Formats: sequence, structure tokens, C-alpha cells
Amino acid sequence: MKFKAEIDVMPHAALLDPQGKAVTGSMSNIGLPQIQNVRIGKHISLEIDAASEEEAKTSVDEACKKLLANLIMESYTFSVKAI
Repeated sequence: MKFKAEIDVMPHAALLDPQGKAVTGSMSNIGLPQIQNVRIGKHISLEIDAASEEEAKTSVDEACKKLLANLIMESYTFSVKAI
């Protein structure tokens, strides 16, 4: 079966997010001062060939831990669905 995974990787809340801080500071310059505490991460989508949804989830989790996220600085969440 073929599955699609949607993965979100974000910096840990306790860590400084310089890109998010820069964007937050620019919000008032573009007339949106009500927007605060921007955090910037990455979104990854991928397809997996697997025998079951559980096998697909295991593969995605392994990919996140080994390559897609730096676990020292980032956390991740994902969803998997059949396509």
C-alpha cells in the first residue's frame, strides 16, 4: 500500500528561534502588530510504500529521528494516511 506522511518539525520551545524573532519584529512594520511570538519550522510531506499504516508510521518516525529532525534542537509531529 502507499501512504502519505505530513511532518512538522519545530524548534524546541525553550530554544531561541532567531528567524521567528526577526519575523515577529517585522510584523509591526507591515501593519500587523497583533501578531507575536512567531516560531518558524519546516513542513515535510513524503510518500511511503508499506504493508500497513503501522509500518508506515514506524518508517516515518525512524526517518525523523535519523535525518529529518535534529532532536537536540527540534521536535516533530506527523500524520500518516493511505492514498
